[in-house]
Amino acid sequence: MNALTPTPGQLALAAELGRGGTARDDGIAHVAADAYTRAARHDAEQARIFNRVPLVIAPSALLPDRNMAVPHDGFGKPLLVARDGDGRAHVFLNVCRHRGTRLVEGCAAIKSPRLVCPYHAWTYALDGRLTGLPRPETFPGLDKGEFGLKRLPTHEAGGLIWFSFDADADFADADILARDFAAFDLAGQHLFRRRTHEVRANWKLIMDAFLEAYHVQRLHAGTIAPFFQDGVSTADTIGAHQRSAVGRAAEADALSSGDWAVLRRAITYTYQLFPGTVLIVSPDYINLMILMPQAHDRVLVEDLMLIPEAPATDKARDHWERSWQLLDQGVFAAEDFRAAELGQQGLASGAIDRLTLGQLERGIRHFHDAVEGMLGA
Repeated sequence: MNALTPTPGQLALAAELGRGGTARDDGIAHVAADAYTRAARHDAEQARIFNRVPLVIAPSALLPDRNMAVPHDGFGKPLLVARDGDGRAHVFLNVCRHRGTRLVEGCAAIKSPRLVCPYHAWTYALDGRLTGLPRPETFPGLDKGEFGLKRLPTHEAGGLIWFSFDADADFADADILARDFAAFDLAGQHLFRRRTHEVRANWKLIMDAFLEAYHVQRLHAGTIAPFFQDGVSTADTIGAHQRSAVGRAAEADALSSGDWAVLRRAITYTYQLFPGTVLIVSPDYINLMILMPQAHDRVLVEDLMLIPEAPATDKARDHWERSWQLLDQGVFAAEDFRAAELGQQGLASGAIDRLTLGQLERGIRHFHDAVEGMLGA
């Protein structure tokens, strides 16, 4: 850990925590309730945000070896996340170029240098090239070079794989954020567990929860609240993305340390990657949550837990399993996601026409400003 180098921004947040943290801004802010409840709003967000901007689809650790592929259906089209024989990451449409058949079934990772269509056995390399087909003489003049898998713009940086449905996508932010992620060795982590949750709530209600620490001592009173100091938090922005830090109660005296290893034990850093990804960097493991909106009141949330290395003993495996169950089933599913569902039910009733945000919740308003800016673009 000592060999890792923090960025100036990470150190600035740590220094601010050492001074007691700061509120995002003065005064009260609001968010319109119908931002979460209108089906037309969901459609607009899909068209103008999720179909245009770069999206995180997986950690690099999902594909630890060459010639691996994982089907992925969360973003509305059948996708295939792959790592080819040279180690390069790709996101393809999971569709055979012959007759449009889904190429790889299921959702489990596969390891093979070739993908074979189940219908007519057209065969593809993991870089998308069509490498063979039965009875090629019956396709006179067919140029295999023109029948490779449809590749979407893909960029791997800092331990995350990004993609976009937009051919002109700009991945500059991914490279900027990668500098921060290098301080946590995100690219060197091992994927311990992954699970997809279906949450009956608008996706923004879940993002909201990770844009403020005001709820931690209340909602998480029976789980993680004792680990954190109430109100000792701060945040800044990296473009449309937000970076926040929360002080851990047992390490309060360490917040003024200049040693990165000490600061890592004293601070939980969270990155809210626009539009719908959350990276939570705890002192000894990392949770990546990818939000995939399905309707105005339904979202799939894939939770992935990353640890420094694969467990070598049963004791180590049990240790990580307890952490996984605490976060995935306890803090996230039973508390954060449940709160989002209760919020959706309340907002759908029409009881309030706007949400009221205090000084510790101003990150939510900043996030909604970014969403609305994209909708108006």
